[in-house]
Amino acid sequence: SSMSFSEAEVQSARGAWEKVFVDAEENGTAVLVRMFTEHPDTKSYFTHFKGMDSAEEMKQSDQVRGHGKKVFTAINDMVQHLDNSEAFLGILNPLGKKHATQLKIDPKNFRIICDIILQLMEEKFGADCKSSFEKVTNEICTHLNNVYKEEGW
Repeated sequence: SSMSFSEAEVQSARGAWEKVFVDAEENGTAVLVRMFTEHPDTKSYFTHFKGMDSAEEMKQSDQVRGHGKKVFTAINDMVQHLDNSEAFLGILNPLGKKHATQLKIDPKNFRIICDIILQLMEEKFGADCKSSFEKVTNEICTHLNNVYKEEGW
């Protein structure tokens, strides 16, 4: 299942992503804090974050910050390979497998976090930035769902 990004789509997606990735830790943290605040059930997967109720407390947490940066770094690696589906899936598949088998994260949460990333892009950089990146998040979620199906979800 290869991806079909035109050269123009690859360039504009990378340009849009670069704007948020410049502050990977800040923006990654903001995305997670919003997810945990708006969808508190997502906190249950993270033993460290369970007891945290205030957004302020979460923002200061080294664990939240570390995971926010990790998420953004993984997406950044995928964004570098939008024109090479083999390399893209080489990053995405093991990640999907780990979340499905070891961490047992409900796959609906990937859509939630992707939507929050798109919201943040729109708030900070406008609708064009968001729309340039929508196809990327759709690809990520589609391929993650495929990995989950293969793992019997």
